[in-house]
Amino acid sequence: MKLIEFLSNLAMPTIIILIVIFGVIEKKKVFDVFLDGAKEGIGVIFSIFPTLVGLFVAIGALRSSGIMDMISNFLTPILQFVNFPTEVLPLALIRPISGSSSIAIATDIMKNFGVDSNIGLITSVIMGSTETTVYTIAVYTSAVGIKKTRFVLWAALIADFVGIVTSIIVCNVLIRLVGQ
Repeated sequence: MKLIEFLSNLAMPTIIILIVIFGVIEKKKVFDVFLDGAKEGIGVIFSIFPTLVGLFVAIGALRSSGIMDMISNFLTPILQFVNFPTEVLPLALIRPISGSSSIAIATDIMKNFGVDSNIGLITSVIMGSTETTVYTIAVYTSAVGIKKTRFVLWAALIADFVGIVTSIIVCNVLIRLVGQ
């Protein structure tokens, strides 16, 4: 364990040293290249900042409006019919929108049901197999100036849906196999 900790502490300084050595070997002005990258990074931050502000305001409004509870109450009978655990529904709804909110919801699920429970395992797999789609698309497309994201959004949301459904199916199958 100490070896792994030691190696992880060395990872970043080693990478930085290797980059500098490679730059010197290639006869590049390493610091000038670094400054050019930093300037470009600041430009990207300024270009995506309005998108991020809008996204964070929309997420805050969604969370505080109570619409999530309304959607959950509406979908619960349908989800129970198809054996979808309703406990993970808030996570499934918010995961494509907000990473920090989904982490908070996942943490709450883990506290209430336990990390080794069926619901806790499904929650973990959902967190690992899905993406904060809306945030990612907003950041990446605004950074490069893409305005038409309709098809990207649909494809990404379908991928999230497949990830969530597959997570539940695989976890339920594995839980049944291990439980027998």
